[in-house]
Amino acid sequence: MELGGRIRELRKQKKMSIEQLSKATELSTGLISQVERDMLSPNVAALWKISAALDVHMNYFFDEVEEQNPIVRKGERKKIQLPNSKITYELLCPNLKKAMEVLLITIEPGECSTEDKIAHEGEECGIILKGSLKVKWGNKEYLL
Repeated sequence: MELGGRIRELRKQKKMSIEQLSKATELSTGLISQVERDMLSPNVAALWKISAALDVHMNYFFDEVEEQNPIVRKGERKKIQLPNSKITYELLCPNLKKAMEVLLITIEPGECSTEDKIAHEGEECGIILKGSLKVKWGNKEYLL
């Protein structure tokens, strides 16, 4: 199922209208409608807001099939690449049911995720394998 269909299905399971989701996310009803129909790809900040309003972690959209195998091979990774985005998310652990979630995020040169700030509970660890990345943390900027 495409990203928009998963969002629509989850919204309906939670008995929310597009208007209610719009209010909870501070995103327009038109944007949400287009996202649900896969006509428009949400940026990371919008997807984060939608996930929070639907009471799931953003990584919920990776969790398609529950695998019993504790080993995740390169060709078996669950992936999300938002249309019109140069960012790819790959799940490096079998599922999202454990205490630790491991993602490989590939960001192509020139891609800017968003000016909106994203916050969540927990901690993150990042490693830059190639190139550089500017990270904003509060009022400070770090060049990694």
